Amino acid sequence: MTTVDDVRQELERLSELLADLAIDRLHEALASTDERDRLAYEERQITRARNAVAKAINLLRIGPA
Repeated sequence: MTTVDDVRQELERLSELLADLAIDRLHEALASTDERDRLAYEERQITRARNAVAKAINLLRIGPA
């Protein structure tokens, strides 16, 4: 049976993956002149998604803060 804590842990794993992906996009954007704008846009979108996941993680924390 899946618990809220299991879901929170999976979201934390996804947050780390998104952070790594965003950093990769930044490095690619800095190294590229042709695709810099597109890669920078992708990095911003990935960062926004990571922030949304972080909010979900905080909402799923059980117990007093």
